[in-house]
Amino acid sequence: MTGPDHFRESERLIRKAQKLELELCVPVLAQAQVHATLALTAATAYPAIRDYWGDEDTVVSREWVMAVAP
Repeated sequence: MTGPDHFRESERLIRKAQKLELELCVPVLAQAQVHATLALTAATAYPAIRDYWGDEDTVVSREWVMAVAP
């Protein structure tokens, strides 16, 4: 799963949790938190990786834009 995939999955799980009863939404929110943390880690590491490998591949940049664009 890529960083943007983790971001999207976190948002999906949050939407799912909003429709559940409190005791059922807690584990779903925990899963969403894990995905959000992994997305944040990927987003934080991305500039360093891009600088190290170069900026020839803009697919990852476009994927992030598509994940966070409304």
